[in-house]
Amino acid sequence: MLEAASLSAVDLFRGLPASCLHLVATSSTVEEFRAGHVFFRPGETGQVLFLLEKGRVQTFRMTGEKKKLIIADLEPPAVFGEMGCVGQCMYHCCAETTAASRVRTITRAELDHLLEKYPEMTRRLLDLVSQRFVRVLLDLESTSFRELIPRLANLLLQRAIENRVGEMTHREIALHLHVYRESVTAALGELKKAGIIRVGRKQIHILDRARLERAARE
Repeated sequence: MLEAASLSAVDLFRGLPASCLHLVATSSTVEEFRAGHVFFRPGETGQVLFLLEKGRVQTFRMTGEKKKLIIADLEPPAVFGEMGCVGQCMYHCCAETTAASRVRTITRAELDHLLEKYPEMTRRLLDLVSQRFVRVLLDLESTSFRELIPRLANLLLQRAIENRVGEMTHREIALHLHVYRESVTAALGELKKAGIIRVGRKQIHILDRARLERAARE
């Protein structure tokens, strides 16, 4: 079992007096879980913080078409479920064991006591929340961009007359696809860089139709 002294290896608890770490260790609970155990899902609320002592835990979100967006593959010692201890205590992702694991559960009441006594912990907790949210936003943006290119390729193929799409500005394409104009410009730039299309004023020439058709299927 992760003893009180070893808790100092966790960034959140680094630098706390041994007496406080001992209190955390004795006031929290530890359980063993099989692979596949789900701790929480998006939209659920909680009042605890989890500390992975052994095994592996994956945090993720499900996007469209049952695709899994992995936020983190956690190895011990690692903290997760931090959203259960801030704000509305609502989780924004799933957390599931991917191997047999041992997890320590710390109540929000106990954590709040430590945060009041050691303000530095509050900054660390907020840093952790911020880092993971930024990761989610960047991954969602990347996923959305990858999904945009097939939709854009399909639109170009549908609107093309003799391999030329005329009278469609970037803004008009964006409105049709329900995305930002900047995203359309970036996606067109990728197709152009690949030598699949040539972009002119209010017209797009398809240079390699076979590759554009492949892009539409990806």
